[in-house]
Amino acid sequence: MPSAAVHLRLATPEDVPAIEAIIEAAYAPYVPRMRKKPGPMLDDYAKRIAEGVVQVATRDGAVEGILVLLPGDDHLLLDNVAVAPSAQGSGLGRFLIAAAEKAAAGRGHKTLRLYTHETMTENIAMYLRLGYAETHRVTEKGFERVYLEKRLK
Repeated sequence: MPSAAVHLRLATPEDVPAIEAIIEAAYAPYVPRMRKKPGPMLDDYAKRIAEGVVQVATRDGAVEGILVLLPGDDHLLLDNVAVAPSAQGSGLGRFLIAAAEKAAAGRGHKTLRLYTHETMTENIAMYLRLGYAETHRVTEKGFERVYLEKRLK
C-alpha cells in the first residue's frame, strides 16, 4: 500500500504531459508483444480529462499513476490504470484498483468491469489474484481483449 502521502484527484489539462509520459512508459514494453501500440497509448487524454473520467495519483506533487473510469448502465468500466515505472512495485496499482472498486460501489454498482489485451498475461494473472473473473474474450477495434469483472460487496 502506498504511503499516506498519495492523493487521488481529478486530472486537469495541466496533467496531460505527465499522463502521456506515464502511459508511454507503462505500455511501451507491450508493443513488441502485441506488434502495435496498446489502446491506452492511442487515447486522447485531453478529451478524457474534459469528460471528467481521468484521475491522477500524486505523491509530493508529482503524478505517479492514472485511473480512467467510464460509466456503464449497470457497472463501472476500469478503462485504464497505469503507474509510472518509478512507482511500480509500491502498491500504487493495487491502490488505484481499490479506488476504482470503491468508486463503483459508491455509485451503486455491483460490478466493476475491465479488459486487457490477451498478451498482457501478467495483468490477467494479477486481476485474477484480486478476485476478478474472466467473462469472455473478443476481438474489438483490432485488439484481442480479455474481459474480466468483479462482483462488489
